[in-house]
Amino acid sequence: MTLEDKIKATAKDAEGRLQAAAGEITGNEQMQTEGEAKQVQAQLIDAAGTVKDKVQQVASSVGEALDGLTGKGN
Repeated sequence: MTLEDKIKATAKDAEGRLQAAAGEITGNEQMQTEGEAKQVQAQLIDAAGTVKDKVQQVASSVGEALDGLTGKGN
């Protein structure tokens, strides 16, 4: 996950928390729900970044294994 992705996820989560809290305080259910939805979006951004990192790790491992089999790593 890039630093930019982490910043986006953190900002979206903070925005959602503030909006949900404001909605709760004012009794505005729509605002609260929208804030909670933004928090879920932040979690999805974070999860996508984690998946991306894992795929890159697997691809790197496969590449290293193939290099070992073909002798390119030496």
